[in-house]
Amino acid sequence: MILCCGEALIEMLPATTADGAPAFAPEPAGTALGTAVALGRLGAPAGFLGGLSTDGFGDLLVRTLDAARAHHDLAPRRPEPTALAFLDATGRQTQRAEATVGRAFDPTGLPPLPAAVTALFLGGAHLAAAPCGPGFEALASREAPGRVVMLDPNIRPHLIADPEGFRARIERMIALSHILKLSEQDLDWLRGAGDRAGQAEALCTAGPRIVVVTHGAHGATAFTATGAEVFVPAPSVTVADRRGAGETFNAGLLAALHRAGELSPDRLAQIAPAALRSAVNLGVHAASVTVSRRGANPPFARELR
Repeated sequence: MILCCGEALIEMLPATTADGAPAFAPEPAGTALGTAVALGRLGAPAGFLGGLSTDGFGDLLVRTLDAARAHHDLAPRRPEPTALAFLDATGRQTQRAEATVGRAFDPTGLPPLPAAVTALFLGGAHLAAAPCGPGFEALASREAPGRVVMLDPNIRPHLIADPEGFRARIERMIALSHILKLSEQDLDWLRGAGDRAGQAEALCTAGPRIVVVTHGAHGATAFTATGAEVFVPAPSVTVADRRGAGETFNAGLLAALHRAGELSPDRLAQIAPAALRSAVNLGVHAASVTVSRRGANPPFARELR
């Protein structure tokens, strides 16, 4: 099972009632939750680890995971409220609740993970919060020697109260990870403007076997610690909604590696360019389906055949 660790929240999207009054419609979101859901839809064994509230929004998040056949038995249900993020008509976040179940979740004291967990995915805004952020770092440190760790920091500068402290945490987690995925914007925030290929290659020397840089509508490039470089262009689609694209890419990459038997630290260290290209290709093409329709609505495996 690929255990997705981090944030699950509700995005409140602008809507209109039947009588024309302004309203908000709740939609499940979060880097970890979205990756778990997309993995489940692609037929990969998936789970979620993070705080889940006992409130009604927590129930909605649980139903969303259940519908994707993503396990959540390791995620505690707690009384703190679910995180809500209010968006305007352009998709820009205008308000976000802070004292929430996800931020309060601390995985530091978790018992040993089940043997069925072969890989951990970590990502999202909760890596920058406390106590959950330091807790997820400690979990990655504990599990990295025996399980694959993939990191997608999905950096949102406006949500980071301590940029230097967060940057230091991400650098430590990069050193622990086997797969690192960054958008071009993430790379700029971490390393500044510069040659992206050179920056990615330098990151490979810090620990990851694979560093993937996504280029939005242009596709993605993967770099390996052994010096390989693989670029996969994105298909041309009419974009309806960009939400969920990154999470779907994560899931496609991990699902393909899982199916090919490459999702182990030793296999990733010597992955062939053809196998890597196949994994990046599934990530890119699955994400292209997600952005072609409204909502963070990742594809099922049958839609990609």
